[in-house]
Amino acid sequence: MAKEGAQRAEETEQMIEKEGGREAAESSAGGSLRAGDAKEMRAVVLSAFGGLNKLRVSKKAMPEPQEGELKIRVKACGLNFIDLMVRQGNIDNPPKTPLVPGFECSGIVEALGDSVKGFEIGDRVMAFVNYNAWAEVVCTPVEFVYKIPDDMNFSEAAAFPMNFVTAYMMLFEVANLREGMSVLVHSAGGGVGQAVAQLCSTIPNVTVFGTASSFKHEAIKNSVTHLFDRNADYVQEVKRISADGVDIVLDCLCGENTGKGLSLLKPLGTYILYGSSNMVTGETKSFFSFAKSWWQVEKVNPIKLYEENKVIAGFSLLNLLFKQNRGGLVKGVMDKLLNLYNSKKIKPVVDSLWALEEVKEAMQRIHDRGNIGKLILDVEKAPTPLMANDSTETSEAGEEEEDHEGDNENKERMPFIQ
Repeated sequence: MAKEGAQRAEETEQMIEKEGGREAAESSAGGSLRAGDAKEMRAVVLSAFGGLNKLRVSKKAMPEPQEGELKIRVKACGLNFIDLMVRQGNIDNPPKTPLVPGFECSGIVEALGDSVKGFEIGDRVMAFVNYNAWAEVVCTPVEFVYKIPDDMNFSEAAAFPMNFVTAYMMLFEVANLREGMSVLVHSAGGGVGQAVAQLCSTIPNVTVFGTASSFKHEAIKNSVTHLFDRNADYVQEVKRISADGVDIVLDCLCGENTGKGLSLLKPLGTYILYGSSNMVTGETKSFFSFAKSWWQVEKVNPIKLYEENKVIAGFSLLNLLFKQNRGGLVKGVMDKLLNLYNSKKIKPVVDSLWALEEVKEAMQRIHDRGNIGKLILDVEKAPTPLMANDSTETSEAGEEEEDHEGDNENKERMPFIQ
């Protein structure tokens, strides 16, 4: 272990020296956005809420760890559906702009704040961050940081926390998944959908029903038991196979799917809402889409729930972590998930890697519902020539744009927290 620690510390020193050398060379050529002077760094900045043209890579002051925090040299960042909603300002109590988006990352510990224990400089880690993750350096409280297994790379580590903690807590902490039960999950090709499928496979005889765009079926057909096109009448398809319905419904869509999900529950079944991606149809926030989705939600009558023996629940991982102070609970879940990873029972699915400068194109891929698994911002990746140009003139979708069912089969509904 001492040898491994020394080797990692040496790798960290080499990385820092490499950054410093690169910065010095670039400074002589007229300066750059690389973070080599220990005071500035590159970061994706959201200047105001709206379309993709509100995002750009800029210089930011490099943070230093406060008491109880770790400073992390970021290697990779997770890109989630909630990041699209943040960009639009389509969340409750959005923070003030300008801001640096992003809630999860992986990298190498570069400095320790006072009273930090259990970590050393050079440790490979993944972390939750309350915004500010899409940058070359982040600082976050130690309770939100976890060591990366030796055989997990940085991209996989950035794809791991949000997807798998969300899936695990819904299945096992909220719905109490057990042998022989059945689960319906929407957006089965997304990050949470694939995590749900993998975790269900760790329990004997669990039937998984999934919905996804038809073009994804070939790639994910082996991950679920029954797979339906997202535009099909999945309620009738499920009942044709299981007349009584299912034990667990995981809904990231909201709108009319709320009533459909509740109608599919068996007695003592659990419906969990963890997203509202039906409210996101265009590039900018749309009041029309919000209102349509809201009015399509079936009003829940507690007396009916009582009579039918059904459970309705909600889950927000970010609120659990940053508003309700349940970091200790999440750490226990991460420990269980890392044991499953080390036992080779689960593995994050990475769709694609993007440079920080390609964040707009990466977000567009999620808008188009084109990804299978998680999109990753690779901090060290150079942008491709066509994407290197600043595309700040990206046109914004109209406020009244509506996503008509079946118009574009590349638009799979994606989770709120992917």
